[in-house]
Amino acid sequence: MKIRPLILSLCVLAAAAGCDQHDPDEVWQDAIVLRDTALQDSAAYDIVESLTTEVGPRSAGSAGDAAAVRWAINKLTTLGFENVRGELVEVPHWNRGSLTVRIKEPFAQSLVATSLGGSPGTSEEGIEASVLRVESLAELRDKKQDEVAGQIVYIDHVMQRAKGGDGYSDASRIRSCGHVVAAERGAVATIIRSAGTSTHRFAHTGSMLKNSVPANIPGVAISNADADMLTRQVQSGGPVTIHLRSTARDMPKVMSANVIGEVPGTGDNADEIVLLGAHLDSWDLGTGAIDDGAGVAIVTAAAKLILDRDERLRRTIRVVLYANEEFGLSGGDQYAIDHEDEIAKHVVGLEADFGAGSVWRISSRVDEDSLDIVENLYGLLEPLGIELGNNESESGADLSPLRKAGMPILGLTQDGTHYFDYHHTADDTLDKIDRDDINQNVAAYATAAYVAANIEQDFGRLPVDTEPSSTCAAEDD
Repeated sequence: MKIRPLILSLCVLAAAAGCDQHDPDEVWQDAIVLRDTALQDSAAYDIVESLTTEVGPRSAGSAGDAAAVRWAINKLTTLGFENVRGELVEVPHWNRGSLTVRIKEPFAQSLVATSLGGSPGTSEEGIEASVLRVESLAELRDKKQDEVAGQIVYIDHVMQRAKGGDGYSDASRIRSCGHVVAAERGAVATIIRSAGTSTHRFAHTGSMLKNSVPANIPGVAISNADADMLTRQVQSGGPVTIHLRSTARDMPKVMSANVIGEVPGTGDNADEIVLLGAHLDSWDLGTGAIDDGAGVAIVTAAAKLILDRDERLRRTIRVVLYANEEFGLSGGDQYAIDHEDEIAKHVVGLEADFGAGSVWRISSRVDEDSLDIVENLYGLLEPLGIELGNNESESGADLSPLRKAGMPILGLTQDGTHYFDYHHTADDTLDKIDRDDINQNVAAYATAAYVAANIEQDFGRLPVDTEPSSTCAAEDD
């Protein structure tokens, strides 16, 4: 990553950023120092290295999840954060067990596959049935009961690669809703082409649950390479039969925790909060380096840089490492419940949950009267190669309950060109993280958090969103 030289002097940039009696020059100048310090080296790589090495996989409810909570409390305490605690969250616990998926005819082959989170298992004998291939939910919805019943539905949707990850929305909806539509028409199982862009022989897992509605037929994903082969067999003209056997099962729910640490404000607005969020859990196939160990490291390292300056902050910076984002947003929902009385004090939230690629855009969802702050902040981030986006950011999933309750959002979008090559696979490991890129992320997050915590003006409030969450109904497609 190459950073363009800073052309403007500090005083000129401060003036361009709108520094007046409410935004003293030193706030903006200090933010520049923080930004440039982070670029040289931050603690981020060491933090994610520690998490992936000492804990590793940490799916909700597992022993790894409990170990991650202990690790996070110890890490935030050791780094010097104040008010470190774990706030209890009930989370689901699902065990993927073992899985075999084999084409029996016309041409016998084993498929590289993974059970989707929340999938039930099969009987001891497994399921053997013919394959019905469709390319979309819309095509599946058009099928009648007698066209689907008793078959394994194979949804062959190819996710498109995009810098902003735009193709994931459609792919993940197929993962979470395909089994619902298929079961309504009598299917006995679903197979999806992985919600990912990898051409390697890795299958991508992920939750198949929508709004916590239990699945009633097994759901698996196969690697893109195996999907290509299965498609060729289907297109060869004859019937295709698959045998699928899974021991996946739900376990009793257990208690996990949102782990919180703070850099306290000391001014008149110390009870106001700038929230930096990431999720602590991961899927169990890899070690959760990019999803979301990188996010944990980015927000922790950004807050640590500010903490180490040992300066008065107008507002409190709160790091929240959420429980169970992957399998139902348990942590995000519980945080909004636990902190209902202070949601109005959350002046802005930022979440890191898109890997460790360099940040290339700043977007927002703030009151229109506060857009000047975002534009001024962009002036500080532009030398990092960051563009100015729109005011329609949704940021991370964990922040959505707070956003719906009125909390403004700043979204720092990372380069996701290759993120979905590794996302939710066994290939999500530390070697996918570049030190320079993750330092650039810390620079962006530290700059934004520091400015938000110190300027007098805030970001207003958003209208309360009372719209229900989308379901698997056709009108929500």
